[in-house]
Amino acid sequence: MGKYEALAKDIVANVGGKENILSLTNCVTRLRFKLKDDKQANTEVLKNMDGVVTVMQAGGQYQVVIGNHVPDVRADVDTVIGKIEEKAEDKPAEKTNLFNQFVEMISAIFQPILAPLAAAGMIKGISAILSFSLGQSFQASSTYAVLNAMGDGLFVFLPIFIGYTSMKRFKGSPFLGMMIATALVYPGFADGSIAKTFAEHGGLNFIGISFSVPVAGYGASVMPIIAITALAAFLEKQLKKVIPDVVKLFLVPLITTLIVVPLGFLVIGPTMNLVSDMLGKGLIALQGFNPIIFGLILGFVWQILVMFGLHWALVPFAIISIAQGQPTTLLIATGMASFAQTGAVGAIMLKTKNKRLRELSISAFISGWFGITEPAIYGITLPKKRPFWASCIVSSVLGAAAMGMGITAYTLGGIGIFSFTTNISLDGDISGAVKKMILALLAVVLGFALTWILGFEDDPADIESKKESKKTSTTKLATNPSFSKQIISAPIEGEVLPLAQAQDAAFASGVMGNGLVIEPKVGEVVAPFDGTVSMIFPTKHAIGLISDNGLEVLIHVGMDTVQLDGKYFESFVSQNQPVKRGDLLIKFDIEGIKNAGYSTQVPIIITNTQDYAEIELTEKKTIKQNELMVTTYSETATELAVNPA
Repeated sequence: MGKYEALAKDIVANVGGKENILSLTNCVTRLRFKLKDDKQANTEVLKNMDGVVTVMQAGGQYQVVIGNHVPDVRADVDTVIGKIEEKAEDKPAEKTNLFNQFVEMISAIFQPILAPLAAAGMIKGISAILSFSLGQSFQASSTYAVLNAMGDGLFVFLPIFIGYTSMKRFKGSPFLGMMIATALVYPGFADGSIAKTFAEHGGLNFIGISFSVPVAGYGASVMPIIAITALAAFLEKQLKKVIPDVVKLFLVPLITTLIVVPLGFLVIGPTMNLVSDMLGKGLIALQGFNPIIFGLILGFVWQILVMFGLHWALVPFAIISIAQGQPTTLLIATGMASFAQTGAVGAIMLKTKNKRLRELSISAFISGWFGITEPAIYGITLPKKRPFWASCIVSSVLGAAAMGMGITAYTLGGIGIFSFTTNISLDGDISGAVKKMILALLAVVLGFALTWILGFEDDPADIESKKESKKTSTTKLATNPSFSKQIISAPIEGEVLPLAQAQDAAFASGVMGNGLVIEPKVGEVVAPFDGTVSMIFPTKHAIGLISDNGLEVLIHVGMDTVQLDGKYFESFVSQNQPVKRGDLLIKFDIEGIKNAGYSTQVPIIITNTQDYAEIELTEKKTIKQNELMVTTYSETATELAVNPA
């Protein structure tokens, strides 16, 4: 056992003991437990335990935040609990976790293809606008045919995309998932020509067992390919255990395909289509019972659902309807949420006396028009509380109005102002889009008005004087011979955000130390000072550095990017390697990380914050590599400037 033996034993005891632990992993700052029953954990005891920074629960994980020395604590925890193998019978009971598991699964499958889905929907919207404007002559042109192919192509072959993402989610071979999906959308089955050919001979059958294919084929389906790939991933794992390595490369996919594709046509496809139809009809019936009440409720809770990722329980059914060529009103009530949020931010922007909050509100107000509300929610309205609830109320009322007016979505499309094209009918009727535009404008106005009336707890009006006081204090420290300063240069180029806007509570709360966040424009991390690499995580997403004078810094690329297991990252240094300011440390693929569904925010934390009398952060909104980012002041008799800019 190591020096953290006592802490390790206390942690294990307070997460419910070894018997309550399904699995354990760690990232650069925290232990990530999967527990059988989270209720058995003593969260408050853990939070107040010496050596534990805080406790978080997210993504089905019970996260105990430790700090930079988490690998040492993990080693001692492993010694305490021994080897743990996750067994099926140990998994959380479905009655308490089935919904969460479903939401997580759907999110993982659909999130990577949302951008192309939206693009395809917008192309269909553009095609509809041109058809309305130019008439039948345009519809008869080859230009229309090309646009139609671009808009419809993804939906025709949607199972192939889902075959890849779902197989990846089930930890199988993604390209095998695509191969299986191609059988479902094979043209002869998709257009019904194969069924017609064999109609005179008793219909379709496989080795004597009859089956049928939906009239529209499986090209517009979602649930069948998800179920089929779940089976394929399981079967693939079992086959890999028993088939010799010398023939495993081709025999595993061959046998898997020969088993799951026929089962898909004979059993899984028809069953999942039936289940999907029943669920879809259930939602439609709920809407039909009273669409206005449905809109009232969904409009109010939508932003809350999005915050917790629970909106994925509804999104697939809208995608299914659109893919099958059926207009839907399922998500119409949600369309006002971003506009109401934008109006609320507008009121804060004009009413606050806090200069920094006003600056944040301006950027959030602009992005809100384009449907990007995360900066508004997490950075402004939710912390202020009343503006957030004001936007929920407005979204609720206008969501009910949208349902009552019968606004319908004919395609998928963008968000914010780019969503209006989704409400143009395929024959060019723009009345639905016009109604939605009016409601959207009204949502902004009402969100603004209600927030203005309800008000919010503004930061004290003397915040600027506090800033001036801080500047005066910093100036005194800088000129005081008993204090020394150290300089941290920017390791990354990008937009500078306050630490409170980090999309992770452990960083945002400051418990890990003082610092800031950079939204990167270039996927490179360079050394911010002369020093040594104290730690680099095996997945290359995080690195710890210590300057020649003892300043400790953690650079964490992305949020939860430990889950990528090193994909999209490349490191150029090793642990204990000396580095000079500006040396290349890590390269990372910004778009790859985003497309995988992860935030690319980079918190830069001074982990030994307590050693400094004052830490002065840059006030720049954007910064380039090697520019002055942070100045620290510590009480000492010797000047310790580290690479002053």
